This record gives sequence, structure tokens and C-alpha cells, in this order.
Amino acid sequence: MEEKNQVKEFFKLGEVGNYFLRVFRKPDPNAPTNINLRMMHGINKISILIFLFALIFWIVKRFI
Repeated sequence: MEEKNQVKEFFKLGEVGNYFLRVFRKPDPNAPTNINLRMMHGINKISILIFLFALIFWIVKRFI
């Protein structure tokens, strides 16, 4: 039973991981909308995707 909890804790995402999942969700239709906020989230999505692409590229280049 303890081992199962340790595995669950190991794969727990935390605040940063939850942000990665939350930023790509469809926005809440009841939330107030603002062009500046929408642009900020759009830029965040682009930067996250570029970072992940660069990280994958670096790992592939490093080990192949």
C-alpha cells in the first residue's frame, strides 16, 4: 500500500505541471474576456510548445 502512494506522489504534477495542462484547455465561457489576457495566454502556448520542441530536439541530438 505504501509503495502505491510513493508511485502516485512521484507522478504528481504540481503547480507547474497543472499550468501546462490548464493552458491548453478550452477557456471558460463564463470567464471575463480581455484581448490582453487572450494574447498573453496565446504567447504562453507558443513559448511552451517551442520549449518542448527544443527540449525534445536537444535530447534526440544528445543521445543519437
